[in-house]
Amino acid sequence: MAMKASLQLRVGTQLTMTPQLKQAIALLQLSTLDLRQEIQQALDNNPLLDQEDEFGEQATIDTPEDSWAEHIPTELSVDSDWADTYQDIPRASGADGPDFERQTAGQSLHGHLLWQLAMLDLTADDYFIAETLIDAVDANGYLTQSLDDMRDGLHRQALTGASLAQVETVLARLQQFEPTGVFARDLGECLTLQLDTLPDTTPLLMPARRLVRQFLHALGRDDSRLLKRRLGLDDAGLDTVTKLIKSLDPRPGSAFGSVTSGYVIADLLARRGEHGWQLELNSDAMPRLRIQPDYASLIKRADNSQDNRFLKEHLQEARWLIKSLSSRNDTLLRVGHEIVARQLDFLDHGEQAMRPLVLADIATAVGMHESTISRVTTQKYLHTPRGVFELKYFFSSQLGGKDASAHSSTAIRARIKKLVAQEPVGKPLSDSRLATLLDEAGIHVARRTVAKYREALGIPPTSERRRQR
Repeated sequence: MAMKASLQLRVGTQLTMTPQLKQAIALLQLSTLDLRQEIQQALDNNPLLDQEDEFGEQATIDTPEDSWAEHIPTELSVDSDWADTYQDIPRASGADGPDFERQTAGQSLHGHLLWQLAMLDLTADDYFIAETLIDAVDANGYLTQSLDDMRDGLHRQALTGASLAQVETVLARLQQFEPTGVFARDLGECLTLQLDTLPDTTPLLMPARRLVRQFLHALGRDDSRLLKRRLGLDDAGLDTVTKLIKSLDPRPGSAFGSVTSGYVIADLLARRGEHGWQLELNSDAMPRLRIQPDYASLIKRADNSQDNRFLKEHLQEARWLIKSLSSRNDTLLRVGHEIVARQLDFLDHGEQAMRPLVLADIATAVGMHESTISRVTTQKYLHTPRGVFELKYFFSSQLGGKDASAHSSTAIRARIKKLVAQEPVGKPLSDSRLATLLDEAGIHVARRTVAKYREALGIPPTSERRRQR
């Protein structure tokens, strides 16, 4: 049967990630301290940027030369999937412009993984398995134990129904966590996880996947003849594949620190007024930027000289930065309003009243992608009468039931802490007794979950607490 060639016309839409839009999205990731450094760098490098003394709405000035400038929309879209913007490939050395893709500094890998775990909808058994897998991750992001050993360990911890297939299913979900490549059991799997996040249009992606699965040892020996023969590549193709693999991170967890810096600047302020709780941006957190009027007035409409082009380019960059900062503030305020609205009980009564909340709840409410909410809430802080909290602190998984009366994991930990503090002298409460007391209060959790939370709170077991008293 002969094949007949034909042409087909397909109409569709696709998000194009311009450098300006990429900048707007990346600014969401930065903490206030990091953002101040980026702003200072922009002020040092761009003569068209000027700083005012007070914080306020970011604005540009109107000049007669606006007709030649590229149109800047009123609102910048900062909502996209993480993979639309970042492909987990480090910036090439010598790239122009400020580094907006800086890894979150000072945050422990273990804490970052636990926070992402709280966003998943898992059964109690799967949640316990996931916590066990996280405990087995080393500082580089690799699993340090075999799945068989971990399954046996789960059996010893009373989770006798855990099968190897169930552990592998939970692991597959955890391998989707950030940073890409965590929970790998070896280097080949780590690199494969990173390659799987790249677009299918990436040049020579399939040979690269095959190389990391089967021929990493040959790559380590620099055996180019074997690699070209087995992968069917010429010198140029092998060079492309090799550069792609070398751009990946063989130790994805190493970028995280073990200690979080104690100095933070609150991005949002929550105050209780006559009409209830009010939320506003911290006016002292960020300087106000404007276009430098003296330099802007020197720009000539039709002049194509080198000096005039220099001023035009820097004017456009300054406007994009100002608009991006304004968009960042607006997005942060919208997300903060929604979080506060859902955690009013916490503001009024403390952490025992914390309600279950996941990224999808806020994403749906504000009409954004979950990855955007993740960026907005990382290293962004809310000042309340109860203290300063990172926005992601207000997210916790739902336990103790599946109806409206269910409690958050944060609230359950607070109740356990309170019960232990009030236990009779010389008669400490066992984990089973704590589970019973929680059950009587309408919170249905397993004893092993109580034990896990008690250990996370740093509370010793019953025997040690009896000796201490």
